[in-house]
Amino acid sequence: MSLKIPVEDLPEFNSENLPYPSFDYSEGAFFLIQKPKNWTSFDVVEFLRDRIFVKTGHAGTLDPMAEGLLIVCCGKATKSIKFFQQREKHYYGEITFGGSTPSYDAAMEVDEEAPYEHIDRQQIQRVIEEEFLGDITQYPPIYSAIKQKGKRLYEMAREGKEVNPPPRIVSIHEIELLDYSPPVAKLRVRCGGGTYIRSLAHDLGKSLDSRGYLSKLVRTAIGEFSNDKALTIDQIKEAFNHDG
Repeated sequence: MSLKIPVEDLPEFNSENLPYPSFDYSEGAFFLIQKPKNWTSFDVVEFLRDRIFVKTGHAGTLDPMAEGLLIVCCGKATKSIKFFQQREKHYYGEITFGGSTPSYDAAMEVDEEAPYEHIDRQQIQRVIEEEFLGDITQYPPIYSAIKQKGKRLYEMAREGKEVNPPPRIVSIHEIELLDYSPPVAKLRVRCGGGTYIRSLAHDLGKSLDSRGYLSKLVRTAIGEFSNDKALTIDQIKEAFNHDG
């Protein structure tokens, strides 16, 4: 689908180019925003829409537990959302071995435990290189926003219904093991759109003859757009002189 406004011509609001009330947001713009932990992506969209009063949408969900860069488009720029969704994603993540959770992250309590004392840095590196680079098959978490038969998977899971998300092929370009201090591995991941880092954590734990869950996640970049330049919620509040 062709864009009425080329992405490179869209106004970009960030920490170095603050938004302001008099701008005509209906004509299109995008925002780099730091999503806080425990906010949903929709919370951020709603927060911004309450200040600019035009159609607004985000370009790639971050789970409530996750932090970091969320790109939000408004007005005519909502037609460019797919452009941002298709860009390469960069993440910093921490995986805790020795247990798993139904959501594959720290949003839920550990429901299965396994030994992790046998895991060392060399083993993690080897398994990553052998099983988790390139195009791989991944099963999304059952607690995810993917729709099946018109309903979100997490809604079905919370209702106690059987959920069997279909596998998908995702692209993982690079995984850098930054540190391993048992039971926590710190990683930097560069991947294509649609990749679940939660599933990566879960699958890596199983491949290491243990269990694992994602205990921290920060999206640091989407394509050439960096979280370093993203607006904080407080900066947006101040820009629109709104304390709500």
